[in-house]
Amino acid sequence: MSGSRTKFYLDKQNEKFKGVCAGIADYTGIEVLWVRVAVVLLTVSGVGMPWVPLAYFLVAWMASAKPTGLYDTPEDAKFWQGVRTNPKRSTAEVRSKFRELDKRLADIETFYTSRNTQLASEIDSLR
Repeated sequence: MSGSRTKFYLDKQNEKFKGVCAGIADYTGIEVLWVRVAVVLLTVSGVGMPWVPLAYFLVAWMASAKPTGLYDTPEDAKFWQGVRTNPKRSTAEVRSKFRELDKRLADIETFYTSRNTQLASEIDSLR
């Protein structure tokens, strides 16, 4: 991995123009179509006319392109989007997964270390 997974990057693979909207979509987890529609509507409506294009070009100029291979799987990308939007919830999810894994491991350990005569007889019959 050559970059930080919590940093904003321009998404050059899914870009239409400079990759800013695709980068925002990747960073937040929002569908890129809705980000593009919001940018166009803000610009055309006049509410953000001088500021939206200016901010768009500033972000395109200042941000770096997303490194290739930043995420291993789509689930990995989804996890890091959650970390960026709500880090406390993400740490709670990780703790919960570890507790679940620990409980499952304890159940397996209990099963194999207890006196299981049926399992012992099956193993002896295979010898």
